[in-house]
Amino acid sequence: MWFLAALLIPCLLVLLFARVTYNRYIAVLLTVALLVASYLKGYTDELHEIVADIASTIAGFLWAGRMLDHLKQK
Repeated sequence: MWFLAALLIPCLLVLLFARVTYNRYIAVLLTVALLVASYLKGYTDELHEIVADIASTIAGFLWAGRMLDHLKQK
């Protein structure tokens, strides 16, 4: 259950923040800040969940780039 959340939530956060700020770099920075805060609070302690968070953030970064390019074309 937590592993699926680690695969989905960071990607969705990047997309949400990119849609609000219109900048995918700021979106990734905000998402990473939230992830680091959760790591420091001790909510994530297993390596495979951290790797899933990183992979999901990268996927969200790439997807946000395509989304923002599509929005600029309109």
